Formats: sequence, structure tokens, C-alpha cells
Amino acid sequence: MQKFFHTLPPAGFLRLPQVLALIPISKSSWWAGIKSGRYPKPVKLSERCTVWRVEDIRALIEQVGGVEV
Repeated sequence: MQKFFHTLPPAGFLRLPQVLALIPISKSSWWAGIKSGRYPKPVKLSERCTVWRVEDIRALIEQVGGVEV
């Protein structure tokens, strides 16, 4: 996880497969965590394109994983 964390751009968006490569949980657990407020809310770029802000994913990793930047 740390290897990918340090290669994230400072700003931008990540699609679901990229997020799940960093946070090893199932899709259903990820969506349940969003619904409960544990994980960041997505941004809809279009009807079929959902992304997450890199800044939100970095903050989540730092919060739960304790990764040093």
C-alpha cells in the first residue's frame, strides 16, 4: 500500500479500481462504508463515471493506516 500511496499525484481523481488497490477491501464493503460515512463520498463526473478526490483518499489512508508522507 505504501508503494502506491507515494505515487499518487498531489491533486486529481481516482476511479474505484485505483482506490481499492490502495485500500484492500471489497467493493460492497467500500460502498457500505460510504453510506455509513466512514469513507469519503464520491464525485460524479457523468452518469456512469464515479471518482474520488486524491486528497480525500490520502487523508483516509493517513487516518486509518498511519502512513507517513
